[in-house]
Order: sequence, then structure tokens, then C-alpha cells
Amino acid sequence: MNNDIFDQIAAKIIAQQEAIIGPVAIERAKAVNALKINWQQHDVDISGDPKAAIDKLVTAYKELFGQIAVETCKEAAGKMLSQLSSDQIPTSLR
Repeated sequence: MNNDIFDQIAAKIIAQQEAIIGPVAIERAKAVNALKINWQQHDVDISGDPKAAIDKLVTAYKELFGQIAVETCKEAAGKMLSQLSSDQIPTSLR
């Protein structure tokens, strides 16, 4: 499985959330232990299971803002999800 696409999806989700809620978005993302984030470069590296990492990231935002945050994450991931097979798409983004 190509982890690069998952790294890009995570970065896109964080950027979209940052546009809405500001620096809190980065703090929430940094709390997800499967993500290594260098936000100056907008660089995200996922360690371990990339689907689980994305689900944890989406959940972190959902805990703050509920379903609207999930919809925003889906929107952010949008076009990149088409590059994945259906079994590769994280549950939270379906």
C-alpha cells in the first residue's frame, strides 16, 4: 500500500481543519501518536497502519466539533480517495 497518499490525505485534512479552527488543528493532530508532523513544511509521516492513523485523526476532530468535522475531513480528502481501492479507504472517510 502506498503510504504517500495517506500522508497527503492526513496533511490535507490538517490544513483544512487549520483553516477553520486555527492552531488547535495542529495541536490535535500532534496528539495522534501515529502521526509525525513537521507543520512548517506541511509534512506528515504516518507510522504503522495508515488507515487507523487517519481514523484516529478524524476522531480527534470529531471529539471537538462532532459530525461537521468529519464532513470537513471527507471534503479535504475528496479527490485523493479516488486513488485508493474501496478496502483501502479509512472507515471514517467513507
